Amino acid sequence: MSMIEPQTRIVQHRDMLGPVRMSAGVEWAVHCCVVISQADEPVSAQKLAEFHGVSRTYLAKSLQALSRAGIVRTTEGRAGGYVLALAAGDITVLDIVQAVDGSDPAFRCTEIRQNGPFGAPAEQCTTPCGVAVVMASAERAWRESLRAVSVADLAGHVAKVTDVARQRAVRDWLSSSAD
Repeated sequence: MSMIEPQTRIVQHRDMLGPVRMSAGVEWAVHCCVVISQADEPVSAQKLAEFHGVSRTYLAKSLQALSRAGIVRTTEGRAGGYVLALAAGDITVLDIVQAVDGSDPAFRCTEIRQNGPFGAPAEQCTTPCGVAVVMASAERAWRESLRAVSVADLAGHVAKVTDVARQRAVRDWLSSSAD
């Protein structure tokens, strides 16, 4: 079952809590994948940038990262643009996050417990401290949460909360050749 439900309240940034920071490119890339998944034909970088009201130059970096990760691919020609390289149901939000921001852990333990005048000797620090354990657990939960939601899930959510006329208008606009 999808973790995205129609009654899900879309929260503003000020309502979000948590230590995990992602680049704006992640947000843009996720939105682009959803739009591409719903388009009837390839979507140009220019159309995606205009649709989202963001810098084409900066968006191109996220699209290139998605392409390198095998999430999207480009098509050539007059009607060229971006398409998903995999089925929308096979692309998770975690895949996109890792493509754009990498897969390094958000928390890096620096063994601060060994510092200062009462620092513990290294031989007493053979297992992770409580802070590192909590942070690793939180990150695992965060990654599992992102892994549980696919682009298809997000597209389904958009379809449920957007009226049919608007969906059709968006598809028509994306398909128009005027870039």
